[in-house]
Amino acid sequence: MDFRIESDSIGIKKIPKNAYYGVQSLRGANNFKITGSKMHREFVKSLIQVKKAAAITNYEIGMLDGHMAPAIMMCCDEIINGGFQNEFIIDPIQGGAGTSMNMNANEVIANRAIEILGGEKGDYSIVNPNDHVNMGQSTNDVIPTSGKITTIKLVSNAINKLTELVKALDEKSKKFKNVIKMGRTQLQDAVPITLGQEFEAYSSVIKRDIRRIRKAAEELKIVNMGGTAVGTGINADKEYISKIVYNISMVSGIDLKQSENLIDATQNLDGFSAISSAIKTCAVDLSKMANDLRLMSSGPRTGIGEINLPAKQNGSSIMPGKVNPVIPEVINQIAFNIIGNDVTITMAAEAGQLELNAFEPVIFYKLFESIETLANGVDTFIDNCIVGITANSKRCSELLNNSVGMITALTPYIGYKTSAKIAKEAINTGKSIKEIILEKNILRHDEYDDFINPSRMVKPEYIRKTVKCK
Repeated sequence: MDFRIESDSIGIKKIPKNAYYGVQSLRGANNFKITGSKMHREFVKSLIQVKKAAAITNYEIGMLDGHMAPAIMMCCDEIINGGFQNEFIIDPIQGGAGTSMNMNANEVIANRAIEILGGEKGDYSIVNPNDHVNMGQSTNDVIPTSGKITTIKLVSNAINKLTELVKALDEKSKKFKNVIKMGRTQLQDAVPITLGQEFEAYSSVIKRDIRRIRKAAEELKIVNMGGTAVGTGINADKEYISKIVYNISMVSGIDLKQSENLIDATQNLDGFSAISSAIKTCAVDLSKMANDLRLMSSGPRTGIGEINLPAKQNGSSIMPGKVNPVIPEVINQIAFNIIGNDVTITMAAEAGQLELNAFEPVIFYKLFESIETLANGVDTFIDNCIVGITANSKRCSELLNNSVGMITALTPYIGYKTSAKIAKEAINTGKSIKEIILEKNILRHDEYDDFINPSRMVKPEYIRKTVKCK
């Protein structure tokens, strides 16, 4: 392999001659062999969009030469459109607050721009990674801004998936509106509810999650670009500071705003904590829903068996005919992972010191994973589970009629103590509460059917009747 020699403040290093990355990128790649992964492709795109906007801004204010700016911008467009992805060689978890990420972008852009201008890669007298590509910038404003842009893009896709889930749940709610079943609290029989009402509740909580995520994502539109190292704007032209965020908005298509306090925006990563928390809360809600579906479909013959989940694959290598709730199970596992990621993000955001938080790389690594696994999980949840759920109406009715929870409707008229005695007798004898009530002449047959009417009991407007009980 042919090499070229590059140097930095640490010393000299051999770089593969055809590589677009440079000495600082290679040092970072060698120092941080951590996850075996590379920077997220969407993050690379966001980072290059920031670089393109910086070149545009520096050109507009006369800081970047007219022959150099078009070459830098052309290179940025090539990368944004998917080119040179193998040249981004840095592990997503790294020390240095993302300096290796930033320099990887600077070096790839510089070397490709050099090539466009007719030079040879590594000849930084033509285009310099630091002086020209990184002009007016610091890792400390470029990396958090790129992370915010990436998060907003990924969140947008997740919200689209969650919106599709709401639609699927709403459709099931309508389909199951007349399926009356026994509601349960603490896994014990409670009072009647419809399967449709349960699915409507699932839809409601996901709608709330969407609102929460959107609100957190809005905060991420406030960026610290122009703050450079610590938020004071050192080494950045005043005109650059005033124009850079607008140009990033134009390039990225996201309506960003410059923070009113660039020092605060450089020091603190609470926006990432907030969006991670919103994603975690959504994952918790999805996991709870998955738990319910597993319980309601359990058995099916020896469990609750009120709903049927679509069969997606064999459930056992030894038990013929067994089908497991694999999609709800993967939703549970996604939630466990997201909860763990949120802990990592929380600790990393807290660990910042003074003017900078050095732990943005791990925040981005875990946050991007959380958002993507949530979106992918919701996608399979809809297609491979929710849309295929059917109600076992006969089983729902059977469990409802055998439950002692129906006695609750009589409590206002015969008293809690008497109702409890009837419930206890039903449990001990196996008789239904209807049998006991009729045997004891507490109600006539027609009165019982009027009082204990499940179709009326599930409605919010259920009104206590004034029939006098014996």
